[in-house]
Amino acid sequence: MEDEPAIAESLDYALRREGFITQTAGTYAKAEESRAWPTLIVLDLMLPDGNGGDLLRLLRAESRRTPVIVLSSREAEADRISALEGGADDYVTKPFSPREVVARVRAVLRRLAPPEAAEPEPSLAVDRGARRASYGGKALELTRVEFDLAALLSESLGRVYSRAEFIAQVWGNGFAITDRTIDSHIKSLRRKLTDAGAPAGVIQTVRGVGYRMASAGEAARSDDPARGEESPASDERP
Repeated sequence: MEDEPAIAESLDYALRREGFITQTAGTYAKAEESRAWPTLIVLDLMLPDGNGGDLLRLLRAESRRTPVIVLSSREAEADRISALEGGADDYVTKPFSPREVVARVRAVLRRLAPPEAAEPEPSLAVDRGARRASYGGKALELTRVEFDLAALLSESLGRVYSRAEFIAQVWGNGFAITDRTIDSHIKSLRRKLTDAGAPAGVIQTVRGVGYRMASAGEAARSDDPARGEESPASDERP
């Protein structure tokens, strides 16, 4: 909305050249006639038949969140503050460069655009009842022991499980299970997970303690994912 033809035409040309679809109004009355609200309004406060500030207040009173960039020859701080507190998203003083207004239009639209939905992080899914497991939707072919280890580790991401806990909950007390046996099963499970697309550090070694399962994001950020190939008790062995 701009009543000076030369300014309106230069802005219209600059915006159309950048791919925007525009509609111009040189008076308050013409602007009120249009109820097909645009994506953004460039608004001159001084119109021949009214105050652009009144239209801004009308927009906000109707709870319309249409972004508004105010154009004005008034440079006083009080005028800027009044417009911004009245609901304007930006304030540009005359004279100005049409290219600057176009850049400000892009900036306001970018700032008010809804954030893009983040893609869901791939994860290990375990169905204990059906004895099925998948990673990121890709089915895993696991042995009985690998499945039980995966189910246990995935119950509490980040929790460290010791060998004693693995033996008690996967094999059951009374079985003579060596450290090497557990390490071998963990290594095989890790390989199958990475083959399905999991980061190399999805199952991490806590030296001298046991193993933990990390989320995909944490595993991808791991400084040294290859450390998972080490035995958790390797520092205790000669």
